[in-house]
Amino acid sequence: MQIKKILGKKLKEIRLKRDMTIQVLAERSHVSSNMISRIERGLTIPSVDILMRLAIVFDKSINYFVEDVSTSHEIVVTRPGERDKTVYDDAQHTMQTESFTSGLRDPQFMSFFCTIKPGGSSGEQNMYHPGDELIYLLEGKLRVEIVNEVHHLEAGDSISFKSHLPHRWFNVGNGEAKVIWTLSPFTII
Repeated sequence: MQIKKILGKKLKEIRLKRDMTIQVLAERSHVSSNMISRIERGLTIPSVDILMRLAIVFDKSINYFVEDVSTSHEIVVTRPGERDKTVYDDAQHTMQTESFTSGLRDPQFMSFFCTIKPGGSSGEQNMYHPGDELIYLLEGKLRVEIVNEVHHLEAGDSISFKSHLPHRWFNVGNGEAKVIWTLSPFTII
């Protein structure tokens, strides 16, 4: 089953189980009702930020929305070219992610390989969510803003921080930025 359809089905299912209208979910998650409707109908894949906001409302992990229980495992090996990929190609999120943890049953963290096109960013608004975050830059240049601090990362640099702190990032290099991203604890997000 396509990820869009799994995600939409699970979101609608949990929303209805909790007797929640799309409008109420929109207010609680700060995600537009139009976006929620599009997700539920399998028309779009939300950004990680939007998915985290929805997950927090239901006290679930992001994985809850995308995991097909019949295909999850306790051991997962991923190989280049075979990982689950998500492409974000809107105004600011020109990037692709490849999950290292997709298929892992009830993970306590999420880790993925991310390729960010030149000029790509997390958006105009700061993000914040429970847990810890680690960014390891394999290639390129990334500017990471956390609260009022600006950090310039180059290949080989890493930064870890409490992700409840308002943060955002930008690819400031001329080429693609290649990043290993890890978020934990995954069960809260």
